[in-house]
Order: sequence, then structure tokens, then C-alpha cells
Amino acid sequence: MRNLLIFITKYNAFFLFLIFEIASLIIYVKYNSFQKATFINSANNVTGNMYAQVDKLHSYLQLSEVNDSLAHENARLRNQLKTSFYVDTIAKHKVVDTIYKQQYEYIGAKVINNSVSQRSNYLTINIGKNASITKDMGVICNAGVVGIVRYVGDHYAIVETLLHKNTIVSAMLADTKDRGSFSWGDNLDPHMGLLSNVSNNAVPKKGELVVTSDLSLFPAGIVIGKISNTQSKTSGTFLNMDVAIAVDFGKLQYVYVVYNRFAKEQLGLEAQENK
Repeated sequence: MRNLLIFITKYNAFFLFLIFEIASLIIYVKYNSFQKATFINSANNVTGNMYAQVDKLHSYLQLSEVNDSLAHENARLRNQLKTSFYVDTIAKHKVVDTIYKQQYEYIGAKVINNSVSQRSNYLTINIGKNASITKDMGVICNAGVVGIVRYVGDHYAIVETLLHKNTIVSAMLADTKDRGSFSWGDNLDPHMGLLSNVSNNAVPKKGELVVTSDLSLFPAGIVIGKISNTQSKTSGTFLNMDVAIAVDFGKLQYVYVVYNRFAKEQLGLEAQENK
């Protein structure tokens, strides 16, 4: 306290000057309309900028919550897409029932771990059995196909991505519907894959979309990538071609798990056929 009094006494002239200066500015602004209006406008600009910066900070801190909300909303909208339904032709003669039956449902999830540089790459999502996730469900994102669920816990699931040596997806050329099989191939490039076993009658075009076929457990027409180069025929019977993968796996944040209502039945029947 004593040091504070000594400081004030030592610089009393400066403090008196400061008080008189502030008082004069207040009087000057208060009793002059032009200066008052200028001061108010300047103050409004300053406070407006401050509020804008605070709002940006607040919005940034809420990005995770907003993204989660958008992912769930996108999943809900995907559930309403026409491609999520199939036509039950038997029901055409029923008056009270619709001929459209839902086959696919989408469940939003966040990617919490991911690898892209291995020969067998996986990602981890933050939902599991508690969200009705089971093995062999397909996983997609806004850009296209991501992979297939392989391991499921109560709260998490492991997804085998397209960048895995064992992942094979039934695919087709979007324009001609010629079917084949998509796999990552023998390279380690996370942006390139291989479409193989396409009929040699097909005439693929560079840049043509490669999508999931109606034989896969994914909804037909989900983008896998684009033809980047056509290769030579294999054994004179099939065509192989390079595919630029649509999904940038290094930037994945949110995905959608595809629940195919008929997947269990289809896999069961195919397993019996292969015995």
C-alpha cells in the first residue's frame, strides 16, 4: 500500500493530465453531434468485429458437434433415397401396402483411427454392437465406397477398407453396366485400384465411373472411382483397367454404415452354394 501511494505521488501530474484528457474527450464527444455520431459508429465497428471474432471462436469450438449432427442428418436423408428401397412386385395387387420396401438403412459414424500406408489397411469407427453394427456390413462416405466391417465390439467397429489386399467388391462400368471385380491390386498407392474380370466385349472409356454393381451387398451405383487407364486383355477373355479411387482415405472423418436387410440371407445362400 505504501509503495502504491509513493507511485501515485510521484506520477500525480501524469494521472491528473490523463483524467483531464479523458474528461475533455467525453465532453467533446457528448456535446458535439458530429463527433458523437462518429464515435458511436467507430465503437459499433470495433464491438461488431469483436463479436464476430468471438462468434468464429465459438463456432470453431462447436465444429465437432455440428459435424456429428450433419452426419446423422445425412444418414437420415440417405435412408429416404430411392436406392434404399426395392420394388416388391407381389405387393402391386395390395391396396393398402406400398410396392416400395426399404432394403438399405444408413448409420452415421465418426472415424477415430485410420491407416493408409500398409498392405492391409483398416479404420476404426465409434459405433458397434450397441448401434446394431454387425460383421460384413458395407461402409461408404459422401465420396463413395469405403470398405466392409470385419470386427465389431460393443462401442467400436473395425472396417477393412478398399486399401486392403483381401477386399474385393463387385463393381461395374456406370455407362455400359459391364460387371467386374474391384480390388486394390498389387500396388501401395492409396489413390489407385484395379477393375478386373470385365468382359472383353466392353469398351471402357477413360474417365468413366466405376460403381458398385447390383450383385454387391452395397446399394447399386455407389461410386468406387474412375477409369484412369485401360490395360491389355487377360488370357484373351477379360479386361483389366486401372481405377482412380474416389475416396481420399487420408482425410476421412465421417462415414455411413450400410445395413442391408437381405445381406444375411444372401450370404447364407451363397455360402451353401460354395460348399
